Amino acid sequence: MTVKMIAFDIDDTLLNSDGKILNSTKQAVTKALAKGIKVVLCTGRPLAGVTSYLDELGIIGDEQFIVTNNGAIIESISGHIVSKKVLDNAAYRRLVKYGHDNGLKYYALDDDSNVYTDDRDINRIAVIQAFENRAGIYFRSPNELPDDFEVTKVAYVGEKSDLDPYEDAVKSEFKDICYVVRAGEWFLELMHKNVSKASGLQDLSTKLNIYPDEIMAFGDEQNDIPMFQFVGNAVCMENGSDKAKGYASYVTDSNDNDGIAKAMDKFVFGK
Repeated sequence: MTVKMIAFDIDDTLLNSDGKILNSTKQAVTKALAKGIKVVLCTGRPLAGVTSYLDELGIIGDEQFIVTNNGAIIESISGHIVSKKVLDNAAYRRLVKYGHDNGLKYYALDDDSNVYTDDRDINRIAVIQAFENRAGIYFRSPNELPDDFEVTKVAYVGEKSDLDPYEDAVKSEFKDICYVVRAGEWFLELMHKNVSKASGLQDLSTKLNIYPDEIMAFGDEQNDIPMFQFVGNAVCMENGSDKAKGYASYVTDSNDNDGIAKAMDKFVFGK
């Protein structure tokens, strides 16, 4: 298999347990870029939450791309939008109302990486997300925002015990308008129904004339499963969830033990 594109999830994949990129990963990415391989960060984060990693990896210019918000936005590193799929105002209002009616804390994200909520007691997960993504938090209800206000996603957040009882119900309630995914224990994320990491990679690979079997993807969680199903070589980190591992073609070492570099040596560089 000739690898022409490599897609990386960020949290617990590209980043180790300390939130850092391993030197072995940096070296492997530098080598891949030198070979002309497209290196694509494919993440649930907004753009503001990944720019420092792009700089650190040397991914720059209008010929390299990023997939953010779980596939809702695809753009070049220099800011050219390839595609954008968002939730309209009616969908946003419906999701907020459901959260209020069922006691679910939430935040919404716009296409400028800003966090919005009207939960009086802002959940700690929303605060952490805003900090990690270098985003502002705006305390606004839907009625305090423009009638055409759109969001890239809404996330119901809380402890595992808060979200577990609602996961199936939320998927059923919003299956007509949303792609719903449990992105981790503390997140139940809802996006445009045609959005996923797979759809983002598909749109981008079509633009670049790259076939799925020429794409390698690294991930660790349930929101990585769609891209695992799309690409030719799906690599799950050893620290990943059992569900994600079930869809991988290869399980590499952990994000703390050079898992990315080891898999790239095996499949990309032929060591």
